[in-house]
Amino acid sequence: MRPKAQNGDISIDPVQHPGAILREHVLPALRLSVSQAARDLGIARQTLHRILAGNAAITPEMAARLEKFCGVPSRFWLDRQQVHDLHHVELASAAALSRIPLYKLPNDIMKQIGAAHGR
Repeated sequence: MRPKAQNGDISIDPVQHPGAILREHVLPALRLSVSQAARDLGIARQTLHRILAGNAAITPEMAARLEKFCGVPSRFWLDRQQVHDLHHVELASAAALSRIPLYKLPNDIMKQIGAAHGR
């Protein structure tokens, strides 16, 4: 069970696989079984099981299905998947990444391409 935040909301690990959020919070709140959720989403039960176990990614198509299914915006699901994936790549590739030199772009170029403020 995840600890509660001070405002009473459930605290979720920001690098948690989005399937775990679906498994631990969404399906129980909707009181749906995996089988029923898979039927409603129009996917195979095994596909949903792989997502819930963190063994399959939330694709853009699945994110759109989840938005229709539970009202949570597709961008939420995709952002969570991207944060999860990037975290694991950074951990797994730390040695290789440390050998890559950094050629820092000027701030005005960063703003022009929309990459200012870490975006």
